[in-house]
Amino acid sequence: MSDDTQILIARLLTHQTLPREDKLVKRALSDELYRAEVDKRLADCGMKFLDNVYADHVTLALLRDVEPRIFGARDVWQNNNFGLTRDGVALLVVLWALIILPKRERQEAHQAAEQDQNDMFGKEKPMPRAEDASMGISYRALLTDFGDKLGKKMRIDMNLALLSKIGFIERRNDQILEGPLLDLLLDTSALKERVINGALADIFKRKVPDVADAEILPFPGTVSEQVIDQASGQAAEQAAEQTTEQESHVSH
Repeated sequence: MSDDTQILIARLLTHQTLPREDKLVKRALSDELYRAEVDKRLADCGMKFLDNVYADHVTLALLRDVEPRIFGARDVWQNNNFGLTRDGVALLVVLWALIILPKRERQEAHQAAEQDQNDMFGKEKPMPRAEDASMGISYRALLTDFGDKLGKKMRIDMNLALLSKIGFIERRNDQILEGPLLDLLLDTSALKERVINGALADIFKRKVPDVADAEILPFPGTVSEQVIDQASGQAAEQAAEQTTEQESHVSH
């Protein structure tokens, strides 16, 4: 006999993501007893319920202590189970930085994407949903700024198609938008300081010595050659080892 816990887990395994507005997802986020039962059943299978307040969807991922036994069986540790190449991981990190970091800033300031940033009463409003705070980036601008360093148009198009298929991004005409997994599977606590003060530091036009003092700032419209070199090199290596390895082992 099925129950709500079984149905929720089965639906997540089948569909990969569910919106936070879903009836059973809402229950998992608000009912402690129900959530405990969901977590227990998932833990018995080496999995966990993955959500954060900045994302409009939830998903499932492997528990950290299970990952080595699943993905570390080979001589070479897999950095992801999505088939992303080095330039694909670099592109994913760049898109995350260009879309998610500014969105997080707007959400923490309680500002929607089109809202005047000088609104003195913004803090009194509820934190906007990702859909309301997230802004896409231009495909043409991405090619102009990063094309030469991320495999040119053909490679970028191939990787964008794969990232869209996985659910990291969505494509709407010339715009590249946040997909349901972009703010779930990349570990912000691990990536934020590395991106702001490391691979993409020049974009922020500053350096922050202390991680605790780091602030998220919007990205200007262009980037320098040095930043592009770092984004395709350092960001890819760090992301391959630290990001998709940590949170992107999702059951398909």
